[in-house]
Amino acid sequence: MANLRDIRRRIKSVKNTAQITRAMQLVAAAKMKKAQDQALAGREYSAHLNQMLADIQQNFGDESHPLLEKREGSRELVLVISTDKGLCGPLNTNLAKALVAQASPDAHYVTVGRKLRAVCEKLGRKVLADFNVKDPVPFFQTRPIAKLLTKEFLDGNYDKVTLVYTKFVNTLRQEPVVTALLPIQEIEGDIEAESEAAAHGMSTEEKIKDAFRDYTFEPSPAAVLEALLPLYINYQVYQAHVEARASEHSARMVAMKAATDNAKKFIKELTLEYNKLRQGAITAELLEITTAMKAME
Repeated sequence: MANLRDIRRRIKSVKNTAQITRAMQLVAAAKMKKAQDQALAGREYSAHLNQMLADIQQNFGDESHPLLEKREGSRELVLVISTDKGLCGPLNTNLAKALVAQASPDAHYVTVGRKLRAVCEKLGRKVLADFNVKDPVPFFQTRPIAKLLTKEFLDGNYDKVTLVYTKFVNTLRQEPVVTALLPIQEIEGDIEAESEAAAHGMSTEEKIKDAFRDYTFEPSPAAVLEALLPLYINYQVYQAHVEARASEHSARMVAMKAATDNAKKFIKELTLEYNKLRQGAITAELLEITTAMKAME
């Protein structure tokens, strides 16, 4: 059984740990609010962009575009967006499981974040490029990533490009997403402003379609699509980054709060054990004194 000195040391150690996790919780909470606002603010623009692209495709006729071209090969390039730091619960583990389950075993990778880059290297996968993105996510830092993916696809080095990231749902829930980026598939709206749509008595999809019912193209749908498709790819990559960053800070805040709460609980248990041992030691000393006094009588 541990003595009083050992328990005091353990209590001090756990208190120090609790102070660290509490500080990390507060920092993550401050960053989380900004990251969540950034992720949510971009969803409506992304939905409008998706709907516009879908409408243009309907007016595009039988013409084709290299970024829409479906290929028969299986050469795959995967953009993986993970975190640089740990202590964010099972976030990176869940993303790695989704990646291993759905990506091709022979795929090549472009990574953002050290955690899954290390996983790719450990599994012996080829990492074509690695990028660092600041926090909060600036749009100009994600453009070179989208440009690289587009170039590799247009040069014919890969037949498809896949995007892997963690989507922010709410503070307690983040979902790993594995989705096709290139070639561009059938576009669907993806907006989460459901309350506004419900207030007007319509679904989200109806609200977006109603906003983009008719178009007049100048100079032509093909020219507009030529300019819009690179923007669409750039914004998809950017939105994935802000979703991943919001997920990271949310998961870290929750993980650090749980660690702090567990540390406080552990301190209470150790303090109770310390008090019991101390009371037992005091009782034993009193018994020794009483016995000695009786022996002297």
